[in-house]
Amino acid sequence: MNRSSIFRLRPAVLLLASTFTCTVALGQVAGTLPHATAPSNAQLASPEIERRVDALLKQMTLEEKIGQLVQYNDQGFSAPTPSAGDQALAANPETKTEVDAMALAKQGRLGSMLNVIGAEKTRAFQEAAMHSRLHIPILFGADVIHGYRTIYPVPLGLAASWDTALVEDLSHMAATEATTAGVKWFYSPMVDISRDARWGRSTEGAGEDPYLGSAMARAYVRGYQGNDLSRPDHVAASVKHFAAYGAAEAGREYNTTDMSDIRLRQVYLPPYKAAVEAGAATMMSSFNALNGVPATANPYVMDEILRKEWGFNGFVVSDYTAVMELTHHGIALDAATATEKALEAGVEVDMMSHFYDTQIPRLLAEHRLSMATVDEAVRRVLRVKFALGLFEHPYAHGTEVTHAVPAHRPLVRRAAEESFVLLRNAPAGGKPVLPLGNQVKSVALIGPLADASNEMQGAWGGATQASDVVTLRQAMERRMQQHGGHVLFAHGTDILGDSATGFDAALQAARQADVVVMALGESSEMSGEAGSRAHLDLPGNQQQLLEKIAATGKPVVLLVFSGRPLVLDWAAQHVPAIMAVWFPGTEAGNALANVLFGDAAPSGKLPMSFPRAVGQEPLYYAQFPTGRPAGDADLSKPPSGGETRFVSRYIDVPNDALFPFGYGLGYTSFAYSDVRVSRGTLPLVEANRPGARSLVTVTATLTNTGKREGTEVAQLYVRNLGASVEQPVRSLKGFQRVTLKPGESRQVRFELGFPELSFYDVHSRQVVEPTHYTVWVGGSSQAREQADFDVTP
Repeated sequence: MNRSSIFRLRPAVLLLASTFTCTVALGQVAGTLPHATAPSNAQLASPEIERRVDALLKQMTLEEKIGQLVQYNDQGFSAPTPSAGDQALAANPETKTEVDAMALAKQGRLGSMLNVIGAEKTRAFQEAAMHSRLHIPILFGADVIHGYRTIYPVPLGLAASWDTALVEDLSHMAATEATTAGVKWFYSPMVDISRDARWGRSTEGAGEDPYLGSAMARAYVRGYQGNDLSRPDHVAASVKHFAAYGAAEAGREYNTTDMSDIRLRQVYLPPYKAAVEAGAATMMSSFNALNGVPATANPYVMDEILRKEWGFNGFVVSDYTAVMELTHHGIALDAATATEKALEAGVEVDMMSHFYDTQIPRLLAEHRLSMATVDEAVRRVLRVKFALGLFEHPYAHGTEVTHAVPAHRPLVRRAAEESFVLLRNAPAGGKPVLPLGNQVKSVALIGPLADASNEMQGAWGGATQASDVVTLRQAMERRMQQHGGHVLFAHGTDILGDSATGFDAALQAARQADVVVMALGESSEMSGEAGSRAHLDLPGNQQQLLEKIAATGKPVVLLVFSGRPLVLDWAAQHVPAIMAVWFPGTEAGNALANVLFGDAAPSGKLPMSFPRAVGQEPLYYAQFPTGRPAGDADLSKPPSGGETRFVSRYIDVPNDALFPFGYGLGYTSFAYSDVRVSRGTLPLVEANRPGARSLVTVTATLTNTGKREGTEVAQLYVRNLGASVEQPVRSLKGFQRVTLKPGESRQVRFELGFPELSFYDVHSRQVVEPTHYTVWVGGSSQAREQADFDVTP
């Protein structure tokens, strides 16, 4: 069966009445959505590459073609014992796959390899492939998520920087390191929108907002791939996990996702689309089912949206054994059917399932699969290999990087500093606790994460070496010694500890110190894949330790290490200074010391809302108003009558986040004023054009009202009232990082065009309608300064 012959019906769009259902379904089947007019990656569409692909494909046997569509790890290879970092990078669930990868390479039947790193190892496999009949090189891919050897903050932390230029620089840095080990393909970026902090893989993405997520997606792809895939220090990106993996029900890993087509397109798809438009060479299918159809066998997302609407011309790789897992989903009773459904849907490469190579010959013989479908899949893989220059330069590039690179440390240190989000900084002794001044002569450093080098590198810390990491204890002790002070260190408790035996030593240190810095939070393994949590409090007995230390009356700075938002309600009421520091990477300690002592100032803004209670999850700022909005009701108190009860609310906790999206303090203060729009009315005929840009200009004045230089992230939010489909109370549509000296003012400027003003209607069409718009400019999703305009018929 040819892929184009598969009948596709778009997911239902919250249909409430039979008449409405018929109208929407007819519009969908009629194919009202535009198809792409140009390929997503011009380099992959090169006529020269196509000529070479055609010539090679004509020479290939069926076994050699199938070989390009399978991916394995280094089974069947003996080498020196890898380092702990190399082993961590290659960690994956055990499979029952029994193949000899080296034998396959020698036969020209192995197209790509998973988490096989190191110049020696990749060369061994590559030499085998290059001596096979057609000399087709292997593409080596690896989970390089936030650095290879020199590790920068986890992606959620990096998103808190709101600094796309920084993300691009870091991504290129990672590529320059990994290519020295033969890696030319990153399973990154993860661009899944996550609005539920219980989901462990929130740590790998950019948080809850599609606009910020799209900006970050573009930056990662540009950093990895540059404008020429063939450069020796560039790698192919694999954008994951397509699609809507981050909407897993209840935040439980691998769980199903189910949503309207409007929500899919308006919230979850934009970052993938942005990555495709940036030229991403490959995509990775997700584990989850979407509206009842597993993504790995879902032609609606893989073919109709990805290829036809977006013009994607790279290839799709399954996630780890995702093709095999179609049998677990229950939509395939055997390996052959799973293979047929995945390949027909548009998944070209089978990662570790051992299904494609065993089942494709049978499917062809039974006429359940066409050779045209197989050839098209092989073409897509070969295009990427030719574009990467693998046929000319198949081996590792340059001198292999085996440890953190000294020249890269300043960049990852700056990234960590920019990622920190100051959540609270109340006065103690008449002034804010942070930054710590040089008058502080003794610091009690308490907590299980104060001297934990392995934890600083996060859930996907690349091929790291713990000895490369600077811990907070190391940096603080060095800093205090330089200024004639000292650190009183106490471990206090373990991350998941239940013993209080270390509490007395911690209390003694706190009582003897001028100030207490507490390093609490999660272990790196508590987030990432298979890291979902039902409780978002500080784990173990860390909360009890925190409360006892706070009771001493000493000024306390709480540093929260985590891969997700945590519930910090008690701390927000009792601890004067709180900073979210995520998992900062190789330069964790130095970056933290710089910010704590004021050599650098925090400028991060939250990419995910921090809840007051786990029962609020999923929690996000871009809520719908509902028919009974809470309005001005005091939600901090239980309802006392009809006006405060029969509204959309909880009876035991406020609706809003403890710390909302876009929020973050600094060591200075900023004020916004004079928000204006360039026009009060905009004709619909001018606005409702997909290519329209700069239709309305929004300006505001930003002033540094504090006493030191600082960086603010100015944010633009938009609300659309009167549309045919309910819209969020506000949506991010622009942001800028602005650095100002004390007393300095600057005008910030944002352009609104069709992408910013449009939404998806009930027919899944991106449109602008004659409606009323309100815009806000400020320092968080709770910005107050506003202006208005109308789109007129």
